[in-house]
Amino acid sequence: MTAENEIVLIYMEDQPLSFARIEGIAPDEKPNWYHVRLLLLQVPLQVVTWILRDEYIDGTEFTMNSKRMRLEKVEAPEQPQEPEQNGESTPPPPKKGGKLIALKDLKKG
Repeated sequence: MTAENEIVLIYMEDQPLSFARIEGIAPDEKPNWYHVRLLLLQVPLQVVTWILRDEYIDGTEFTMNSKRMRLEKVEAPEQPQEPEQNGESTPPPPKKGGKLIALKDLKKG
């Protein structure tokens, strides 16, 4: 089952709607139903609680207000492997010409 602190993409009517982080999953009084607290990753941030069956949390389509909804767990893409030289992995060389700007220096005081 998709777990707490994982990121999901919410689909409505087969269209991506918003990303959300699962903040909490608590059992409902009905078997196989859960109170799923979601932090919607949009502006402004919003926390909602949906009561969902376990299979809905794992991606099975359901309806909400007569709209088809679905949650899809987001997996981070794999990083390409760097070629190894002499049996050791080496970091890429630094790019020249760039300037590092500290965000704290930009803060207005």
